[in-house]
This record gives sequence, C-alpha cells and structure tokens, in this order.
Amino acid sequence: MKIVALDGYAANPGDLSWNEMKTLGECVVYDRTAPSEILERAEGADVLLTNKVVISAEHMKALPQLKYIGVMATGYNIVDTEAAKEQGIIVTNIPAYSTDSVAQMVFAHLLNIAQQVQHHSEEVHKGRWTNSPDFCFWDTPLIELAGKKIGIVGLGNTGMRTARIAISFGMEVHAYTSKSHFQLPPEIKKMELDELFAECDIVSLHCPLTEQTREMVNARRLSLMKPTAILINTGRGPLINEQDLADALNSGRIYAAGVDVLSQEPPRSDNPLLTARNCYITPHIAWASTAARQRLMQIALDNLKAYMEGKPIHVVNK
Repeated sequence: MKIVALDGYAANPGDLSWNEMKTLGECVVYDRTAPSEILERAEGADVLLTNKVVISAEHMKALPQLKYIGVMATGYNIVDTEAAKEQGIIVTNIPAYSTDSVAQMVFAHLLNIAQQVQHHSEEVHKGRWTNSPDFCFWDTPLIELAGKKIGIVGLGNTGMRTARIAISFGMEVHAYTSKSHFQLPPEIKKMELDELFAECDIVSLHCPLTEQTREMVNARRLSLMKPTAILINTGRGPLINEQDLADALNSGRIYAAGVDVLSQEPPRSDNPLLTARNCYITPHIAWASTAARQRLMQIALDNLKAYMEGKPIHVVNK
C-alpha cells in the first residue's frame, strides 16, 4: 500500500515521528504540496493524508487507485466528500484532538486582553518600571473576569471545555447551541444569538463554518455588542467579516478582539485586522501544542489501521 502525506510539516515539523505510519506501507511525506503538484505526487497512492491541501472531485477521478483520504484535522471541507463517496473513497477526520489546547488559547487571548500581559511586559523591558516613581504602574484598564458574562457560540467539545474553564473563573456562562435546556448543566444558560451578542461581556466562537455561519459576525451583530465587549475567535476565520470587525474596533464600537484564525491564511498584507485597534492575532496555533499534535498523529495512525482492518472509524462521508 502506498501512503502519501501531502503537507505533513504543520502537524509534524520534525519533533514527532512518522516511523509507525511507515510500517503500514510505502510512505512518502511531503512538507508542503502546491495545487499544481497534487496529481504528480499522489499518483499510484492508495492513501492520501492531507491537512490543508484541497482534494477535489477532479483529483479523485484522476487517481483511480485512491481508496482512502485521511484529513489530519477536524474540519474536512478541503475534501469533496460527496465525490469521494460516489467513487467509494473513505474520508476520515480527527475529532477532538485539540480540545484542551484550543480552550486554553481562548483564555490565553482573554487573559492577555484583560490584564494586558504582553503590553506591560514590553513596557517593563523598555525600562519603564525601573524609572517608575511608584512600586507599580499600569496604563490600560485591568479587567477581572469573575462575574463577567461569557457567551459561547457552539457548544461542542471545545465550546463545552471553554465553558467549564469560564465557570472555574467565576464567570456567568451563556451559550448559543442546538442542545436543549435539558442537555445543559445548570451553570450554562441557553440564549438566542442576537441576545448573546447584546448581553455578554465576552463572546467566543466555537461553531463550524457553514453557509449559515459564514460572516455571522458582521456590522449588524457587532452593533449589538457593548462598547466594553471582547470577541474571541479560535474557530474559523470566515465566521467574521473582517472589515466590519476592524471598523468596530477602530471606532470603539467594541473594546477588543483576540483571534487565532483569519479568512485567508497566511493573511494578505492588507487584511484590515492587522492594523486594527486592540486586535490581538496569533497565527492559527491554538491546535498546535505538542500534546495536541501527538494526539493528532496517533489518531491519524489509528484511523488508517482501522480502515486497513475493514472497520473504519471517524468516517465523515458515510
């Protein structure tokens, strides 16, 4: 069996191992693959592993030997799953591997905004504390999270873990979710989407990207938010209309935003969020802790082994 990993670098830039995967067959790992290189590199492959390389219906038609596509991520919109189903190709994903790491990033952004950790550390290194007439200094609002209302949009694995952390901080947790009141713990109150944006001090996005959720955060919804509100996005970049968010930040319509994802990655140099006021951006690393990537690699291996044994798991195109 021939296994080809088209873009293995992101999940494993060299600190983890492909050795066990290589025991399952001939295994070729490419760091990155451009669209023009896909067919040449995938030729003769029984198995393709992809993180962000798009696999289209046309690719599948040109690869008659292909029987399995393993998406090395939770989101699998990069694969035409209907076309794969029609051609008898199994597509799997890797669910829930980064739950703890992504929830942690939510609070990394939130705590940085609340306490301005990065800013004050930079000021100390510039000598400002050394030259301070007082034993301390601060020049931004310092926000206590206890008692604040956090609204969580999407209450899957990561949304629920974020909620649990928020509860431990003493926050009041609200959620926009398809779950019924009866399915929620008593500490989490269900709320309609517009009401959540209007009433919550912090809104954190954890929903999948669909045509219904694309640009759900737009000028109208941002106009509902408090001027002291904070928006966090560790979900999908296109959940937000980035120009609308930049306008809201620059005008003081909302206080701050912390985002780990953008609509285009890497971003264009003219992305309005890169220069927006109080916009804190990390380069899509919430999922990338060593522990999370180890889980990802192990689940990718387990998925492929299960397929080879005739009992595929985590199939997304049944």
